[in-house]
Amino acid sequence: MTTRTEKIVRSNCRGCHGGCGVLVHVRDGVITRIEGDPDFPSNRGSMCSKGLAFAQLVYHPDRLIYPMKRAGARGEGKWERISWDEALDTIAERISRIKAENGAESVVLGYGTGRNYEAFLYRFANLFGTPNVITAGHMCYGPRIAATSITCGRLPVCDYAGKPRLVMVWGNNVVWTNADEYKGTDLSGALASGAKLIVVDPRLTYLAGRADIWLQLRPGTDTALALGMANVIINEGLYDRAFVEKYVHGWDQFVERVGEYSPERVAEITWVPVDRIRAAARLYAQTKPACIQWGVAIEQTINCTDNNRTLADLMAITGNLDVPGGNVFFGAPPILTTSQFALHRDLPAAQREKRLGNQFKLADRIAIVTPKACWDAILTGKPYPVRALMLHGTNPVMTRANAREVYAALQKVEFLSVADFFLTPTAELADIVLPASTWLEFDDIGNFIFRNGWVAARPAIAQVGECRPDHLMFMELGKRVGQSDKWQDIVSDLNNILQPSGIRWPEFLEGGILQGKTEYRKHEKKGFPTPTGKVELYSTIMEQWGYDPLPQFREVPESPVSRPDLLKDFPYVLITGARTPTFFHSKHRMVPWLREAHPDPLVEIHPDTAARHDIKDGDWVWIEGTRGRVRQRARLTAGIDPRVIAAEHAWWYPEDKDDPGHGWDRSNINILTDNALSGHDPAMGATNLRVLLCRVYRAD
Repeated sequence: MTTRTEKIVRSNCRGCHGGCGVLVHVRDGVITRIEGDPDFPSNRGSMCSKGLAFAQLVYHPDRLIYPMKRAGARGEGKWERISWDEALDTIAERISRIKAENGAESVVLGYGTGRNYEAFLYRFANLFGTPNVITAGHMCYGPRIAATSITCGRLPVCDYAGKPRLVMVWGNNVVWTNADEYKGTDLSGALASGAKLIVVDPRLTYLAGRADIWLQLRPGTDTALALGMANVIINEGLYDRAFVEKYVHGWDQFVERVGEYSPERVAEITWVPVDRIRAAARLYAQTKPACIQWGVAIEQTINCTDNNRTLADLMAITGNLDVPGGNVFFGAPPILTTSQFALHRDLPAAQREKRLGNQFKLADRIAIVTPKACWDAILTGKPYPVRALMLHGTNPVMTRANAREVYAALQKVEFLSVADFFLTPTAELADIVLPASTWLEFDDIGNFIFRNGWVAARPAIAQVGECRPDHLMFMELGKRVGQSDKWQDIVSDLNNILQPSGIRWPEFLEGGILQGKTEYRKHEKKGFPTPTGKVELYSTIMEQWGYDPLPQFREVPESPVSRPDLLKDFPYVLITGARTPTFFHSKHRMVPWLREAHPDPLVEIHPDTAARHDIKDGDWVWIEGTRGRVRQRARLTAGIDPRVIAAEHAWWYPEDKDDPGHGWDRSNINILTDNALSGHDPAMGATNLRVLLCRVYRAD
């Protein structure tokens, strides 16, 4: 008789940014099913399609399961299996030699949306001596942290437990993406309890469809809209006078700046009718408590920093900051912070000064490099040569602006290692490929980098091939390049992170969650952790750096206003990055359930626009801009302005085995996006990914 073992293991998902509690069903060591955990506080049993299908990714036949080295020319798709020792020894030898010859700064590390190893990667980089880490953080989430740190001291997050009576969702589609601190379950619960809803979005999303007020703005004009709402709130006396008098710095200057953005002028800029601007401003200011939930869409433009600052300003002047049901500062769990574990203080000052792109002073403040500076250093050798790239959990060929420039840089760089689950278009260009473990395959502290006040145990459940967690890769590489005294093993490092709590990893596994204590109205006792101790509507730090200390609206580099000369040939505003419930950026397109639900890249076109070009629903169409064209399938919808077209991003075709690039340039909307430094946000270096001009026509 054969004895079978079956068990259910509690964990928390990392199929996207993660944080949803899951019950993982395991039979004889193999994961058979994943479902939502009804007792987990963030999702209470609900699950998205990505999490439910994740076992199909874990056991996919194309999964990388052992290290490989390139066996032909770069990008030819010829690989040879090697051992872990050979792979790690090769990487260590190459980066050590480059450091000796050109300095540690000539080695650049990079990660994307991450597998929760960010602190480990930075720890390795800081100890190695390179100041250069490229991330999605220059235009995703990092700007929220950086911009609010100089405005009100910390990132304010919606307090759904405090029962907001209104939620303003700005550039975010949380019921599909569940990103960062937010889960769609919380918002849905608030709405079910009667909370009002304002949605700011160029597209008629599900949330926009059920909103009390939908502000369908012209893409890229968010800062103007926020300043216009502030104008209404101030001029109609709807602001919180007591809070402003005690806790705001630069009120008079802010009022003067906001005076430049009358509702009438803002209506012209944004395409939002004047009466809707006024109605939304009044509803937000007069409904207490209210919170603003915003997302990455506002961060991928030239207005990135001021978009974030202005939304924080709205929270402050209406008295919705640091109060129950408003935007609050959650108490951190009792563990080391990511900065403490990453040993940022161990990077010598002389090396920090060499950080690429350090003209973007807000990004430099949080140790982030805009990728354009890296590609330029590879392609031009200036300000110094970048000779090696170590990329983990990132696919920049698909997810970064001006994909052809990215591809050229990765083709040229002297040495490239990539750690991932599959041979992505980026991994196909590597010299060494390392097979990474998924969140189901190693012990970890989930939710480590976010600001919602809790972390959760994530236990190792399965083992696939020779896959290893990125955490372990950095430890082993660290030991090979002279960092042995700083690394032990995964459990020891987890114990190190947990040390302030007084518990160790086995106890944490049993308890499952560590949560900080949230205190409201801390500002009444301590003020705000800014140079003035107040919410800085007028930023003393931005002034010190030479930037405008007040938020302002900048027209994006390629719009009907900034480039009217292009409108004859490229008459439509193109927005990129439309979210789907099936994919997370460039991930998951090989997962059968998810690809069956969403087989092709879709571009949303208004029926009137489609009729003008003889396009029918389901037709393949060319989307063409000044930098090239790509092909996607038309989806006709009246939920978009006829002057706007919305395309999906990061599309590649893992099933195309005959092409080593897996069709990286076929439907990749980043063939069209621009990467000129002049178009980056001046303080954060965020790439203007979201708004450009295009034309569309049938792909016969």
